[in-house]
Order: sequence, then structure tokens, then C-alpha cells
Amino acid sequence: MAEEGDNITTSGPAPNGADTQPQIGVISQYVKDLSVENPNAPDVYQWDAQPQIDVQFNIGSKPVSDEVHEVELRIDVIAKADQGVAFQVELLYCGLFGLRNVTDDQAHPFLFAEAPRLLFPFARAIISDAVRDAGFQPLMLEPIDFTALYMQQREQQAAAESGEQPVGTA
Repeated sequence: MAEEGDNITTSGPAPNGADTQPQIGVISQYVKDLSVENPNAPDVYQWDAQPQIDVQFNIGSKPVSDEVHEVELRIDVIAKADQGVAFQVELLYCGLFGLRNVTDDQAHPFLFAEAPRLLFPFARAIISDAVRDAGFQPLMLEPIDFTALYMQQREQQAAAESGEQPVGTA
């Protein structure tokens, strides 16, 4: 409790009542879609060869309202051996993010780099558990530098818009 004469400073709306400070926050995270396939069970557990694992990522964002965006992190994993598909996991993991007083130039990198970085550890755990629950060793996806991917994609878009030809591939 404040006593008389104490100085109390609060951060809140501007004196005129206008809330002009940029604010970003996580509202919710959730599994929007999850598919786990183990099409060759029980034979797959007798296969000797290690399957080749292909992992694909896709990031999307769409506004839900003026101040809320849904960010989608889609992860598709398929493990194939000479005998066929060992397992396949498709996950669409989403988050709702509140953005207030944030410019488009600030929102875009947040929605396509920082928000996926925040979602990824949870999606990674779901993938690991799903693969384990299908009867395989848990799949631990490597960490991803979403900021570097975002910057690389922006550079490629800029080069494509300017008509430059790429020098090589990575």
C-alpha cells in the first residue's frame, strides 16, 4: 500500500488516454491439425534399413481481427525406406498473437520470424511424441533459425523483383 508522499510511477496510457505504445503478446497456441500415419505396421518394425527422413516447413499468417493474427507453422515429416513409407506426420500448429500499435514493417518480421520461433519448441515436442507413439524412436528436429530464413527469403524476393539472377544455390 502506498503511503502519503510516496512517488508511484505507472506505465499505461498516455495522459490524454491514447494507448500509443507498441505491444505484442501471445494470446494462445493450439494444434489445428495433426495427422500421423504408420501405413506399413507391423511389417515396418522388421525393416533393417534406416529410413530417409524428409522434413518440410511452411509458415503462414492471417489477420483474425485488427489487432490479432493467427500464425501457422506447418511441419510435414515423411520417413521412407526401400520397402516403403515408415511413417508420416503432418502438423499444423498455430498461435494467436496480439499486435497493437505495430507498423506493417515491424509486424511482418515478427509474424514470419519471431512468432514461428516461439511456436517451434511446442510443435517440435508434438512431432517427437507423435513419432514415438507410432512405435519409432522419438524424432528430435534440429533447431531452426527462423530469422535467418526470413532474411534469406526477403533477399530472394528483392532479387526477383529487381530482375537479378541468383549466382548459386545453397
